Amino acid sequence: MRMPAPSDGDPAIEAAGITKRFGGSGASAGAVDAVHDLTLSVLRGERLAFIGPNGAGKSTSIKILTGILHPTSGTARVLGLVPWQQRRALAARTGTLFGQRSQLWFELSPRQSLRMLGAIYGMDRDRELRRVAELGDLLDAGDLFDQPVRDLSLGQRMRCELAACLLHDPEILFLDEPTIGLDLLAKRRFRELLVTLNEASGTTVFLTSHDVADIEHVAQRVVVISAGRLIYDDSVPAMRRTMLSTKLVDVGLERAGAPLDLDGVTVLASDQTSAQLSVDTSRTSIREVLGRVLDTWSVSDISVVDPPLEQVIAEIYAERRP
Repeated sequence: MRMPAPSDGDPAIEAAGITKRFGGSGASAGAVDAVHDLTLSVLRGERLAFIGPNGAGKSTSIKILTGILHPTSGTARVLGLVPWQQRRALAARTGTLFGQRSQLWFELSPRQSLRMLGAIYGMDRDRELRRVAELGDLLDAGDLFDQPVRDLSLGQRMRCELAACLLHDPEILFLDEPTIGLDLLAKRRFRELLVTLNEASGTTVFLTSHDVADIEHVAQRVVVISAGRLIYDDSVPAMRRTMLSTKLVDVGLERAGAPLDLDGVTVLASDQTSAQLSVDTSRTSIREVLGRVLDTWSVSDISVVDPPLEQVIAEIYAERRP
């Protein structure tokens, strides 16, 4: 396996002024810029979350960076290669995983699919066998490799999908909504695997997701695009301080209790059986809120959730609007 690259190393991805126009040659011809003047640099070994609302241009950007689409204008290099001119060479050094699409053949076992993928990548048999064994250990998926893909749960299949992406030891992983449809435990495991992989081998992670928890637990840096334009670029800790300071607390009640009186806590909705609280964690910690709720109310159930990503993006967009 490759050793981790230093964080201050050369960029894995460099894009300057990338625009992708659909529907005509100019705005007057009814053209739409799915991506507009995107300039971005991602260091080797970095974990980047590339997020935005539906239709923001995320998937189009990934398709340009992987060479599937040619940009209308602008330049880009990924691992020193121009993606749309050197797509075959780039594919040998990158892995892609789309949550809604499979690289595995459903009637075969993952091991059989990995054998065919190894042949596609030109791997010799000994190297392929060693790599499959490594991935089975890394992803705790060795016992899954010999079961038909159709018999695997979604979480099990996504681990095998990740093995397929990693088979040829890529330097960059492009992940488009990889946790979509997974249950909470499977999502947590998948996030841990991505961080472990990055820390163990220096693989650059380029992640798109609508799940705030994916961003918080996997990424080191966040880039937000809206209507094809980059509107935010900062570290995850900075985003957490400024944009993710609000948490929602859903409480199931056995019976209604006395009102809470805590700074930064707003009751969004309540009745005899439930309540939803909005908590500004910069003013009062979640630990303090949960303690007060449990001490004050008769609780049957309680959970803490993130605000919808669309809300976070809307706040960012509002702050960046001229």
